[in-house]
Amino acid sequence: MTAPGVAHRAASSTPAPSNRGSGAVLSGSATPARSAPLLRLLRSELRWVLRRPRTLVLLGLLALLPVAIGVGVALTSSARGGAGGGLLAATVNNGLVLPVASLTIALALLLPLGVSMAAADALAGETAHGTLRGLLLAPVSRLRLVGMKSLGVLAVATVAVLLVAAVGVVTGLVADGGSSGLLTLSGTTVGFGSALARIGLAVAWTVLQVAAVGAVALAVSSLTEHPLVVMAVTVGGVIVFGVLSSIPTLSGLAPWLLTSGWGALVDVLRDPVPSDALLRSSARAGCYLVIGLGLATARTLTRDA
Repeated sequence: MTAPGVAHRAASSTPAPSNRGSGAVLSGSATPARSAPLLRLLRSELRWVLRRPRTLVLLGLLALLPVAIGVGVALTSSARGGAGGGLLAATVNNGLVLPVASLTIALALLLPLGVSMAAADALAGETAHGTLRGLLLAPVSRLRLVGMKSLGVLAVATVAVLLVAAVGVVTGLVADGGSSGLLTLSGTTVGFGSALARIGLAVAWTVLQVAAVGAVALAVSSLTEHPLVVMAVTVGGVIVFGVLSSIPTLSGLAPWLLTSGWGALVDVLRDPVPSDALLRSSARAGCYLVIGLGLATARTLTRDA
């Protein structure tokens, strides 16, 4: 079975040496290998990443999450005459809150797990299967290789977040009988277009946070050949960060912990939208993103073929 990834495609794009006349044969010169086309590499990487069974299973679970939340809230509300307090209670007769609530719940574990799986397979998985050596020897620059792997991880993060939000919107509209607006947590009502804009803001913010987790996972993936180690370190780190950020005596660590700002996602449901926490958490995620990609790039550029 052909190894996954872009190794065999990159290798197939390398032209055979061309000898023009006896002079070329005598001198032993050969045509230099040309770099594989960028779009071909990108298409190959995206097909490989998004068609893996584990990725499809995870996307299926994420698609079921908003449905399960919507059904659970509806049953609880009808049985008890209310869903209690908190964010989930706000989804009762207010369906456009459901995608934001679903993203908040998925961000706690499922989304980091999915992106860590993609990052683990990107480099550590290739190393474990022996295909990374072929990628490093292929006519593809190592910097471009890291770029392709990073885009593959970003694609998984983006598709996963968009899927949760889209299914959440549809489920919320069906449960609410086709809502024409959104009742914010501040008690005001905004129109359907403004509600969709707020959901779009939540999607963009969540993609950035998950991409930061993926960058850290990609850095860990470049240091090991065991994909399970990457997943354990990444998901375990998210859990530990969440525990540390919830301890009041350790509040001084909050500015350094990626997960400490994840509660800001709920702010998109307030009117007006407070931007301070969203901007701080976005800047923090950007720092993790740059550091993670920098470490992964440095390791890939210096490792032996």
